[in-house]
Amino acid sequence: MKSILITGIGGDIAQGVATILRSQWPACRLYGTDTHEQHGGRLFVDEFFILPAASDPGYVGAVRNLLESRQIDVLLPMSEPELAVLGGLLEELGPSRCVAAGASVVSAGLDKLATVEAMRRFGLPAPWTLAVSDGAPRSYPCILKSRFGSGSRAVFVVRDAAEATYLAQRHPEAIYQELLEPADREITCAVYRTRDGRTTSLLMLRRLTGGFTGWARVIEDAETSRMCEVLAEKLDLRGSMNVQLRLTDQGPRVFEINPRFSSTVLMRHRLGFTDVVWAFEELQGNSIRFPAIAAGQVMVRIQDAVVVKDSGLGA
Repeated sequence: MKSILITGIGGDIAQGVATILRSQWPACRLYGTDTHEQHGGRLFVDEFFILPAASDPGYVGAVRNLLESRQIDVLLPMSEPELAVLGGLLEELGPSRCVAAGASVVSAGLDKLATVEAMRRFGLPAPWTLAVSDGAPRSYPCILKSRFGSGSRAVFVVRDAAEATYLAQRHPEAIYQELLEPADREITCAVYRTRDGRTTSLLMLRRLTGGFTGWARVIEDAETSRMCEVLAEKLDLRGSMNVQLRLTDQGPRVFEINPRFSSTVLMRHRLGFTDVVWAFEELQGNSIRFPAIAAGQVMVRIQDAVVVKDSGLGA
């Protein structure tokens, strides 16, 4: 493995992954892509390229051309929109040349209705969820959010029928979902499954800051761990995914699956949950061991800034 292409390098997840890869394999050449250069992504890679957005018909061809022209060994797609269109190329490259969670995880994770349907299919409890186009919510209060994508943006609490009507008109492709309480028991779970079928998970009670995990504490919960294991097995997870849930009075209730590395990737790497390293070790045919990570440890996100005298990062 001499070179890796990391997409979406302008984002925090891709930059965290690049930091890990640079530390672990300093001789490996890193390439990064994004739709513009007004960000610090160039600082994390050896060479940066601007590509069209994933929604552009020429995106997949542009990725393919870059892999071929630079003779890049491994592709690492970092965002949901890219995963949604790269399926054919990922299958063509195969597990020796790409790092991805697998088609079933991507399918269940990209569509929040599909997420809930998968939970029910596997015999796991899930919050009631329905498309806005299918009618009024089952109960109030509930939430309205995008059916596709991830993150905490564009999530609305709907308290009555008047609010539901108002929001549905503005977000006709959204979904209604059960409001899971309590809000201070939100858990983000990093889940990794090896190529020989072993699964581990790291459960983190978190607090969001600006839409990202700003603070997290490692916890233990047997029911949640078992739920993550079932999801990994049933979805045939290959590598890493992120499961988001809340610990309700009735037990854990999953509301989202991210079919990729998540925003806590660098935080948990510092703890010893080194899923980026595991993925690339397995890609090279090496076996891995899961460490024991003690509950109670706290992680925090910190910020940094760089002044760039050369204006190569965009005007």
